[in-house]
Amino acid sequence: MATLPQEIQDDSVELGVLANLAGYHLRRASGAFAADFVRSLDGTGMRQVLFAILSVVAANPDINQGAVGRALGIQRANMVSLINELVDAALVERRVSPDDRRAFALRLSVAGQAKLDDCIARIHEHEEAMLSDLVGSDRAQLIALLSRIEAKERS
Repeated sequence: MATLPQEIQDDSVELGVLANLAGYHLRRASGAFAADFVRSLDGTGMRQVLFAILSVVAANPDINQGAVGRALGIQRANMVSLINELVDAALVERRVSPDDRRAFALRLSVAGQAKLDDCIARIHEHEEAMLSDLVGSDRAQLIALLSRIEAKERS
């Protein structure tokens, strides 16, 4: 699990107004989560954004890259290079969409599904380690609260 440097852990330093700012705590928690996430995927060749794309494509076979980008908040220009990266790595197959011959349908390859399965197992271990102090329904409540905050961005 990721730990903070000793100088940041020092409980003798008062945070002042920061102690009561949700944004401050969200940023710090996000940083700790991201660092441990990167560590958990070490050696897989995967990054958060590629894992997210594989997850959405797996859940929505034959989805087009525009829909993936919108679902994940990734700009259209960036999606092209990300999808190319996954296609070049033989993790995603890109075919002409049967519904719209101008668009490409995306689907995981066998190797892509295997990579996703490996990453999911690693990420479950990461989440268990990071959230081990949450008991009972605390995890579900945390996700529900974060989802409500996230929804503000979309409204």
